Amino acid sequence: MKTLLTCLTLSACLTAATLPANAQNLDDTSLSVVGSWSSLPLDKDFERPFWTKTLPADSQGKVSVQMTTFDQMGVKGGDVFRMLSDGVFDVGMTVGDYVVGDAPELEGLDVPLVASDADTEHKVIDAARPMVADIMKKRFGAKLLAIVPYPPQVVFCNADVKSLRDLKGKKVRASGRMAAILLEKLGAEGITMSFSEVPGALERGVIDCAVTGAGSGYSAGWWESSTHLLTLPLGGWDPVITAMNQDKWNGLSPAMQSFLETEIKTKFEDKVWAAAGDALSGDVACLTGRGECKAGKPASMTLVEPTKQDEALAKKVLTEDVLPDWAKRAGGDWAKRWNDSVGKVVGVSVAAP
Repeated sequence: MKTLLTCLTLSACLTAATLPANAQNLDDTSLSVVGSWSSLPLDKDFERPFWTKTLPADSQGKVSVQMTTFDQMGVKGGDVFRMLSDGVFDVGMTVGDYVVGDAPELEGLDVPLVASDADTEHKVIDAARPMVADIMKKRFGAKLLAIVPYPPQVVFCNADVKSLRDLKGKKVRASGRMAAILLEKLGAEGITMSFSEVPGALERGVIDCAVTGAGSGYSAGWWESSTHLLTLPLGGWDPVITAMNQDKWNGLSPAMQSFLETEIKTKFEDKVWAAAGDALSGDVACLTGRGECKAGKPASMTLVEPTKQDEALAKKVLTEDVLPDWAKRAGGDWAKRWNDSVGKVVGVSVAAP
C-alpha cells in the first residue's frame, strides 16, 4: 500500500510538473477576442488555434475564450483598436497600417524595403517593440501583447509589367500610407481600398495593380484577376498587432499576466515567425507554378523579379521622400527614436523634421 501511495503521489507530482508555469495558480478568466482576416492563414493556422485551443488547454480550463474576427463582425480593420479602447472586447488584432490614421507614428513599424527576409524583419520588429508598446498605451489605452508578420507585401498586376518603372501611370492599391506615398513618387496613383474589394477591382479595371502579401493574395484568389507578380517588397510586411484593453490587463492577477505573456510569446509569436522564414518562396511557387505549392493548386502568374535598378530607385525614393514625410507627420521625437532603434538595425537614417 505504501508503495502504491508513493507511486500515486509521484505521478501527481509529475503531472503537476508538466503543466505550464503558474497554471495551477490561475484565476478563472473569460476573454472576448477579435482576430484578423478570417480568410487568411494567420487566423486559420495561428490566431484561432492559439486562442481557442492552446490557451484554454494550457490553463487547465482557467481561461475561456469567445473569438471572432473583425471581418466576421462587419467591422473595418481600422476600427479594431478604437473599439478595444472602448472596452467592446478584451483582445484585438489588426494590421498596424490600418490604424495609422489615429496614430501616424505607428507607420514606423512597417517601412517598405528595409527588410528583404524574415530574419531581418524579426530584428526590425524587436527593435520597434518599445515604441509600439508606448503608442498602443497612449493612443488606444491598450497593452501590447504580440507583433507578427504577414508575408512580405508584393505587387499583383492585371497588366504587363517588366520592372518597377512600368508602374508609372498605373492605379495601384497600396497596403499602407508609406507604400502609397512611395508609389506616387514613382509616378503611380496610390489607391486606398479594402482588401476584400481588390479582386473585383482588378478584374473590372478599376485598378491596375495591388500590393499585399504573396500568401494572402494566393489564399484570397487575387491570382484569378492578376497576370503579373512583382516580388519587390513595396509594402513592407504588414505586421499584425495583438493588444489587450489596458483596464482588462490591469484587472488580471500577476500570475495570469505572466502566464499570458509566456504563452503568447512561445505558443503564438514564435510559431508565426518560424513559419515566416520560407513563406515567400513557397507563396511565389503557388502563384507562378514555379516550384512546389503545398497550399493547393498552383496558379500561373508571370514572375517579375526586381532588378538592381528597381531596388536602387525604390530605396532612393524611400530615403529622400517617404521617410522625411513620415517624420513630419509623426512629429515629436519619433524620428530620433526610429533612428536609434529600427534605423540602426537596417542601416537607414531619417532626418528629423
